[in-house]
Amino acid sequence: MYYPYYFDPTYLLVLAGLALSLIAQAAVQNVTRKYAAVPARCGLTGAQLARRMLDGAGLYDVAIERIAGDLTDHYDPSSRTLRLSAPVADSGSITALGVAAHETGHALQHRDAYAPLVLRSAAVPTVNIGSHLSWPLVLVGLIFSWQPLVMAGIALFALVVLFALITLPVEFNASRRALATLEGEGYLDAEEMTGARKVLRAAAMTYVASALSAILQLLRLILISGNSRRRR
Repeated sequence: MYYPYYFDPTYLLVLAGLALSLIAQAAVQNVTRKYAAVPARCGLTGAQLARRMLDGAGLYDVAIERIAGDLTDHYDPSSRTLRLSAPVADSGSITALGVAAHETGHALQHRDAYAPLVLRSAAVPTVNIGSHLSWPLVLVGLIFSWQPLVMAGIALFALVVLFALITLPVEFNASRRALATLEGEGYLDAEEMTGARKVLRAAAMTYVASALSAILQLLRLILISGNSRRRR
């Protein structure tokens, strides 16, 4: 099939990945916004819930910090710090409690040396290098028709894909821990648990979309490399 010189059909893979990411982001924003307006009956804020969960797990030394932004919440294993955005730390909504419990789940994973989390943490430096160098190496290799450089770039980006795949069980497990605690300790009733599940499920889909987008990008690199070899 003939394509105009200015059209690269592999861009369709980029567009597909972008569409997946946008759909996932829109879904999580809609769900979190909906349940951010629904207060939980337990009367706790996200920060208070996280503190109770941490203390209940014996993690008295894990600090909780408030940070700026919206859904910027995360657990930092290097400093053993749980960082919660103000809308989560200071709110008693179902969204706030679900997110706070999820991030606390990462602290519990750290305590338990949960294998995928350990592997992901160890891979961060290498993945950072791969994400910055992969495309430049591929482009330089294509410009100078040096296939080993192209393959090196593809290998580095494959590490980015692997990191995205390792992230999935980490996030799913943190959500399972969060929901088990919210329900088992009676922080949320049955109706509220439905909302919390929707919030955490929508958040998990953003990681699935990110992994699929990375896979599509890797496929594009492989196709570009193959096309370059055939032209030569």
